[in-house]
Amino acid sequence: MKKAIVIGATSGIGRGIARILVDNDYQVGITGRRTELLDEIKKEKPGSYITSAFDVKDFENIPSYLNELTQRLGRIDLLILCSGVGERMNDLDFWKDKNILDTNVLGFTAIVNWAFNRFRQEGSGHLAAISSVAGLRGNRWAPSYSASKAYQINYLEGLRQRARKMKLSVCITDIRPGFVDTVMAQGDDVFWVAPVEKAARQIYRALLAKRKVVYVTRRWGLLAQVMKIIPSWIYERI
Repeated sequence: MKKAIVIGATSGIGRGIARILVDNDYQVGITGRRTELLDEIKKEKPGSYITSAFDVKDFENIPSYLNELTQRLGRIDLLILCSGVGERMNDLDFWKDKNILDTNVLGFTAIVNWAFNRFRQEGSGHLAAISSVAGLRGNRWAPSYSASKAYQINYLEGLRQRARKMKLSVCITDIRPGFVDTVMAQGDDVFWVAPVEKAARQIYRALLAKRKVVYVTRRWGLLAQVMKIIPSWIYERI
């Protein structure tokens, strides 16, 4: 039986992926801030889930939490980081920005650091993280969110390059969703909103194929190519 950890499994994409992994004979360590939501998921298949409640902003203790969870699992083949925050802001607010950056930049970095080093130590492993199509360009409604996702995209690319240069058997998958039907898909201008179950299925198939970069749903890959080449003077007027 393979072993996985899903960071941020209490709702949305993380919860959907955790369920698919369990349905495909994984034992899954699930994390989140709220113990009651983790226990709710575990009740579905008690022998398939191991829970650990912590906040990804608890940077100093993340290695301890993950080491303890891995010890309970016995080993770890796959870690998927699904935890992230973002919101539409009509007015800039430093404290809201700080919360986003603490989670999406510092918390993200603490977790992927731990996972990469763990897989390096064990000789192999698969690290995947949910970034976003939003990380490809700036966004006037959520500047800190899009900036944090750009950080994640570049950090994951750096880890992939590092693994290759070190000749490590460590796969790095960058998952870039568009709009998925979660609480983060806010606003009147959202489109191509995918159900969580559909997004989770596509992500699982990408993990099986050990894809380096995957857009969810696939149509967002086409839009991403357009976004990359639009001149700034046009993009700023959109």
